Amino acid sequence: MPHPPESNDDANRPARPDSQDTSAELAAALDQSQFLDVVDPETASTRWHAALDLEPLHSERIAVSDALQRVLARDVTAAIDVTTFDRSNVDGFAVRAEDTVGATEIAPVELTLNPEILVPGRPPTRRVMPGTATPIATGGMVPRGADASVMIEHTRTSGHNTQLEVRNSVVPGQSITFAGTDIARGETVLRAGQPISSREIGVLAALGQIEVAVRRRPRVAIISTGSEIIAPGSSLPDACVFDSNSAILAAAVRELGAEPCNLGVVADDPAQLQQLLATALDCDLVILSGGTSKGAGDISYRVVAEHTDPGVIVHGVALKPGKPLCLAAHHRKPVVVLPGFPTSAIFTFHEFVAPVIRRLLGRPDRRRQTLMARLPHRINSDRGRTEFLLVGLVRAGDDFVAYPLGKGSGSVTTFSLADGFVTIDQHTEILEAGQRVAVQLLGATVEPADLVFIGSHCVGLDVLISELLGMGFTAKAIHVGSTGGLSAAARGECDVAGVHLLDPETNVYNRGFLDEGMLLVEGYLRRQGIVYRPHDAMFTGQTIEQALDSAAANDDCVMINRNAGSGTRILIDRLLRDRRPAGYSVQARSHNAVAAAVKQQRADWGVAIESVAREYELEFLPIGPEQYDFVIPAARREKPAVQAFVELLSDPGMRSRLSACGLQPVAQPSTSEKS
Repeated sequence: MPHPPESNDDANRPARPDSQDTSAELAAALDQSQFLDVVDPETASTRWHAALDLEPLHSERIAVSDALQRVLARDVTAAIDVTTFDRSNVDGFAVRAEDTVGATEIAPVELTLNPEILVPGRPPTRRVMPGTATPIATGGMVPRGADASVMIEHTRTSGHNTQLEVRNSVVPGQSITFAGTDIARGETVLRAGQPISSREIGVLAALGQIEVAVRRRPRVAIISTGSEIIAPGSSLPDACVFDSNSAILAAAVRELGAEPCNLGVVADDPAQLQQLLATALDCDLVILSGGTSKGAGDISYRVVAEHTDPGVIVHGVALKPGKPLCLAAHHRKPVVVLPGFPTSAIFTFHEFVAPVIRRLLGRPDRRRQTLMARLPHRINSDRGRTEFLLVGLVRAGDDFVAYPLGKGSGSVTTFSLADGFVTIDQHTEILEAGQRVAVQLLGATVEPADLVFIGSHCVGLDVLISELLGMGFTAKAIHVGSTGGLSAAARGECDVAGVHLLDPETNVYNRGFLDEGMLLVEGYLRRQGIVYRPHDAMFTGQTIEQALDSAAANDDCVMINRNAGSGTRILIDRLLRDRRPAGYSVQARSHNAVAAAVKQQRADWGVAIESVAREYELEFLPIGPEQYDFVIPAARREKPAVQAFVELLSDPGMRSRLSACGLQPVAQPSTSEKS
């Protein structure tokens, strides 16, 4: 296929690197020496901790009003009782319980009223003598002689309010809170290492404290490295990415109670990084991300290694994600180089760096909650490395199912979407479908979503789920393709599955793939087509057959395929028949990934939906409409969130929004069931 002509102007060509420099870069890129001593995660932590000073940082006294989310440095012992006096819990009368024995509605007991009224803040001046009672309000101080309060509803006054008829007997201590019932003087009420929340603030205030001793916040320096890293807010050149790691890590540091010091982005320049590292070492802990792998531009670990007191402790840990992790120390101060890929960076941060921050704060190590779940399909793992498999959890009856979130270590969303992770032992290569595994939770609990969607992704689904969230429902979406969605629905693992599967024998979408007990709710039509860059003569003005014939015959015309099991892949294979164009074996997992590959000239064509082609400013050669429908297990049709989802498909406003996305809602959405 035609490509842009190369310029004959040498001034427009990139400078040819000096051969000596090229040889040096190649040698560095091929250098494997830094990974010759890969150790297991436990050994890595043990070695690193032995080189660090992990004593909690010194304490400081601050105002209680400023103590939210700080960590207590010392136990808090009560200097007073809370409450400090016996008080009434009801509006009524302070009495001697023995004076009310036998009192009933029919035979009330008569007592003489004392001439004072006890309200909060007014200490009593009279003793309650036998046969007497004193009016008292809720919170009032109980007078000497009284040992109970009788509710006003169980009394009646008489004799010009000088006599009291008690119509219900009480027992000693009834309706009274005694001094020290909540907190006793000398009691330890808060303990060192405890994070201060609004509840602890209330306790401190109740004790009358205006200051509290807390641990100084560790100052954590954060540096992102790499010539391809661009600060958000700037323009994004080709082959570059925005810096997400520093934002993620700074937020994670702040969540732990430490103080992030974001020192920004530094290119792959040893002198610049050395200068910035010298500044960073004024902090209590230093985090670099990127530059710790095997590439020629990976310089972070080399710069850190120059600090030889003791310098690098571990470089290379037998885990996935995160093998290139570099753990170092400078005068017993922790220095760490995290992998540059976001999922690897944040995961290794929580596994290795977060425990160190907790130690500096005097906080105990976190113990994650664990629950058992089964795997929906077979998982392959690399022998020789402990793998932490991030998963999303969905309920299936009384059980949980752990869906792997396989977007790779370069993903910025995988960690945020995960509920927990499965630890796969370094000696395990295969976990079978249906096998039960222990899932360590990333949060305290797993909150079940009102609506669980599993299946093929579509922009229309995003619109529908956003509307459900606005209605107050919660939703979880796991994108595994149409076939995966159907399987999940058959196993009862989801409420809704999005599918677009063409039956080649009937040319009908989706209906022929239903199992018994499934409902098919019609969704909308969307146009599939070949996407390509503008002005590409291989496709412009051609029919689908002409374009496929030409592309398959030209080895320089590279396609980007879709993943097996997706509805689009079934369509592609049907169109290609026995043709196998260049790039056929390369599989993208979404329409957007196809469009991005074409846009960035990593491929020349692929099959995607029209709305995605429009988003990426690509040309579109229509193949035809496809039906995107929703499959619902019949057992879940009565769930409120499912009913709301189905009703949305008929809502005029929603239909207009779907149309604006380039989708065509069916004229009258219908529901059918496979019985």
